[in-house]
Amino acid sequence: MSSEATTASGTTTVYQVTGMTCGHCEGAVSEEISALAGVSSVKAVAATGQVTVVSAAPLDDEAVRAAVDEAGYELTGRA
Repeated sequence: MSSEATTASGTTTVYQVTGMTCGHCEGAVSEEISALAGVSSVKAVAATGQVTVVSAAPLDDEAVRAAVDEAGYELTGRA
């Protein structure tokens, strides 16, 4: 099963992030990823470590990794 899907509303990608434990963590990760060009929505869930990103076009994984790193967490791959 692919962790990336393209629809009329854009591309949805699910990433796996380690280190998130609370709502503040979710907000920090969401804020950094939201700053990337083309991102229209971000939903981070600390309980699962999954971050769902909707963007106009597929994102560069390294750009997402850098944003997660900036927030203080680790992107371990796509879910």
